[in-house]
Amino acid sequence: MKALWQMVKVFLLFTGCTILFYYSLVWFNREYDNYHRYDEPQGSAIKVSTVESPSFDWFSRLLFFYRDGE
Repeated sequence: MKALWQMVKVFLLFTGCTILFYYSLVWFNREYDNYHRYDEPQGSAIKVSTVESPSFDWFSRLLFFYRDGE
């Protein structure tokens, strides 16, 4: 009987932690769904790139990708 009670306690602890973990993942997902990271920046943002329109042909663009990883 004591072993059965220990199994029930471990099962309830595991189930409770699993439910807590699941709902924390749901909360994080909802939090980041409302995060608009592609909105236009507010304030005094400046443009970093000086290249207006890159005119690479496909081969030089491929070499650029392999060399710099972009």
